[in-house]
Amino acid sequence: MVTLVNLRAYWRFLLVFYQFSPLIVAYTRDRKRFVLFGRSRSVDAETRVRRAEVLLDSLLTLGPTFIKLGQLLSTRPDILPPEYVDVLSSLQDEVPPAEWADAQQVLHEDLGPVDEVFTDFDTEAISGASLGQVYLAEYDGEKVAVKVRRPGIEELVEADLRVIRWSLPLVQRFIGQGRAFSLENLADEFAKTIRQEMDYNREAEMLKEIQSNFEGNRDIRIPTVADDVSGPRVLTMEYLPGVKISDIQTLDEMGIDRTELAERLQRIYLQMIIDDGVFHADPHPGNLAVDDDGAVIFYDFGMSGRVDSFIQNKIVEFYIAVANQDIDSILDTLIEMGTLSPDADRQVMSDVMELAIADARGEDIEQYRVNQIIEQVESTIYEFPLRLPRNLALVLRVATVVEGVCVTLDENFDFISVATEYLTQEGYREETIKQVAGDVSDQLQSTSRSLVRVPPKLERVLDRVERENLTLNVRVDDKNGVFDKLAKRLAFAIFIAVGVLSSAILYAFGGSWEPAAVVAALTLPIGFLLYRSFRSKKGLRASPQFTRQNLKQRRNE
Repeated sequence: MVTLVNLRAYWRFLLVFYQFSPLIVAYTRDRKRFVLFGRSRSVDAETRVRRAEVLLDSLLTLGPTFIKLGQLLSTRPDILPPEYVDVLSSLQDEVPPAEWADAQQVLHEDLGPVDEVFTDFDTEAISGASLGQVYLAEYDGEKVAVKVRRPGIEELVEADLRVIRWSLPLVQRFIGQGRAFSLENLADEFAKTIRQEMDYNREAEMLKEIQSNFEGNRDIRIPTVADDVSGPRVLTMEYLPGVKISDIQTLDEMGIDRTELAERLQRIYLQMIIDDGVFHADPHPGNLAVDDDGAVIFYDFGMSGRVDSFIQNKIVEFYIAVANQDIDSILDTLIEMGTLSPDADRQVMSDVMELAIADARGEDIEQYRVNQIIEQVESTIYEFPLRLPRNLALVLRVATVVEGVCVTLDENFDFISVATEYLTQEGYREETIKQVAGDVSDQLQSTSRSLVRVPPKLERVLDRVERENLTLNVRVDDKNGVFDKLAKRLAFAIFIAVGVLSSAILYAFGGSWEPAAVVAALTLPIGFLLYRSFRSKKGLRASPQFTRQNLKQRRNE
């Protein structure tokens, strides 16, 4: 049965296809220069920037859901090239507010008549976002901020989510396997995130939980929820005015130490992610303000998330490895989290990590070194696709945006040293050292037991070899059908040899060329098949038994 949501989705799909058709044609021509035939064509950075700007305009035209999607894509370098990420990073979640009459209808349905519920209500929205808008009001003698969900947004979002799901197979044709994996994860994550963001009951619960985790902490202020006048579509909170955290001039006039403010912000997020496991996931400057005492005010908890204990531990291990500049441990941690393919070229990745750490510490880096590493990465990037599992995507978004805010406050901000100091003060580094020492002790015990057990077993094996009573079971893994192809070639060769020999015998002893010609004619197709098997582009390809890194090591020995 065709529902109204489906009908709207079909219509939206046509609109989306129309908006993205120039990009679809361009990407198709990248694969085949003349669409149906021809070679693929290369695309330079300038072209990618132009296409990213076209994509940005299309997302803005398509409205709230696609604006949110663009914001999420701007934090996913595992899906989009850097030029797209840079352009989409400018996408702000700001759209004109809905008509007051529509918002009033939502308030009336959820809370009752506005004049009876609130002492005073300003009908001019102070901010308009893609999913909701905020008004100032007075309730119980206190000034409050009232967040109202956009009327009719639920149906639009559900229709757009279907369009995105239907579009995935088409988009995946233009990207690599690794990016296709990340794209599918992103679609699931985006659907979950945007539905959660529309549920103001969930936002209120997350806000209260984070507020309780920072109870008594004067470095952070979170508005208190007025439960009596809140619901799934309306959220009423304490109004906390402040200076936008990116307004550097006003902060300087207030006498705020911006370096200290940046450190305070990072410490707050480290506590949320590493200690508490629940965090505010939308830290752009519009959602962060500073009060007169220098405390950070947090707004809009619609985008928030949780971190499980496994990821928390791995994040701690990652930060400690970065602090110690232990590149091997950094790569091992990324692999364990599922962010980096185990088949990655570790030498290339080591160079990348060293460069990233030096850049984060504000060290001077020679340009030729940067160019050398970029060339390495560009030549091997598709061999080790960087992937972002669903439970890490929001954490990455937070880390990226928070670092941007901190650098705006202090261009020389050392993200690594602040994280290192925090982990040391909280005892994480000491705990990690104890854990490593325990692992080494266990390994030594295991090695000692092996030293006792192995010699007798080795002696028994040597005895069996001496008695010529040793049997080896060998299993050949032929996933690519190499043996099958070799067998076919051998059979073709035997048939051809028999055919040629038969033709020669018939011609030599029969005195007539007709029988020999018939046999030769029957042999020709087999010869053609043998020729084709050697000319095939696929050839005989087996799964590689050695990584590229191992081959490089052998070459250097």
